[in-house]
Amino acid sequence: MCNGSIMDKLISFSLPLMLSSILQLMFNAVDIIVVGRFDSSQALAAVGSTTALISIFTNLFIGISLGANVLAARYFAAGCDREMSESVHTSIALALVSGIIMIFVGIGLSRIALELMDTPADVIDLSVTYMRIYFGGMPFFMLYNYGAAILRAVGDTKRPLLFLAAAGMANVVLDLLLVIVIPLGVAGVAIGTVTSQFISCILVLRCLYKSEGSYQLRLSKLTIKWIYLKRIFQVGIPAGIQSTVINFSNALLQSSVNSFGSTAMAGYTAANNILGFLYVSVNAVTQACMSFTSQNYSVGKQKRMDRVLLDCMILSAGAAAVLGVGAYVFGTPLLGIYTSDKEVIQCGLEILSITTVPYFLCGIMDLIPGALRGMGHSAVPMVLS
Repeated sequence: MCNGSIMDKLISFSLPLMLSSILQLMFNAVDIIVVGRFDSSQALAAVGSTTALISIFTNLFIGISLGANVLAARYFAAGCDREMSESVHTSIALALVSGIIMIFVGIGLSRIALELMDTPADVIDLSVTYMRIYFGGMPFFMLYNYGAAILRAVGDTKRPLLFLAAAGMANVVLDLLLVIVIPLGVAGVAIGTVTSQFISCILVLRCLYKSEGSYQLRLSKLTIKWIYLKRIFQVGIPAGIQSTVINFSNALLQSSVNSFGSTAMAGYTAANNILGFLYVSVNAVTQACMSFTSQNYSVGKQKRMDRVLLDCMILSAGAAAVLGVGAYVFGTPLLGIYTSDKEVIQCGLEILSITTVPYFLCGIMDLIPGALRGMGHSAVPMVLS
């Protein structure tokens, strides 16, 4: 990250990261597609209506994982082995604790939150079922994300991709099995998702356990050290608050859509899922920008940091423009993957026609905040975003 061609390294770093993000999003997408094609529009709406709520509950802790990534990247580049090891063990312990907390938060507040969002009566029971099962697997979700953040901090984006690929294939098989063969419906796809998250969690922890050097994981060292927790929070909490606020606005939008009934909810769900694939694709460049900036900042390479930001803008805006136009042009067949209901597809097309073409702006929007986080400054990006 600190030497050689920047654009080549950005692409080689970002591509596996982008594919990893797409695979992680596929967990929810596969759930939506399977219930949309093999169950009902109500089941599709039920799964989709939980997305914004799940993001509100989880994204504070996922934002904090960015702090773990920045801190680990800084120590790794500077060759601070002891600090690197202690930050790794603090991060994993934090992931476990936060995952356990989220079990109780999600299970306890699911119905209340869905009622506040005016979820229709024909959908709400299915939505509650999905959310409660999903949150039961939250420790696996958190441990994977924090473990993958550590691997990315040392420049390894390929193994997290492989782990998610294995988990993603398991998710597809389990969803089909638990909806078509064993007709569990919404509960079935939730069980499939939790099981696949368990697989990705075990794989990333095994990788860290077998690693050599400063980021090797040992259960005997698993503890939260407050000095490193504070440093993780300095970067991660503002990032988490930013993401939570954005997803709160999405939840308000979802609440408005809910008032139009299950058909509009299903169309919004499908279109929003497609937009999610666009977002995680360009967000991979933002995460690369953050990691590259963090390592170069730790060794004082200011000019290289400037070049990293410029190259990231070119790469991100170009990718977002191509993907946005592609989603607009192929909107009908893309929505047809999720459902065969023509009314649902029409609702989804209305959303895509407005949001996809100017998507290149989203490709640029997050880069400067990402670079600032890489330098350890997170409050300003939070306010701006």
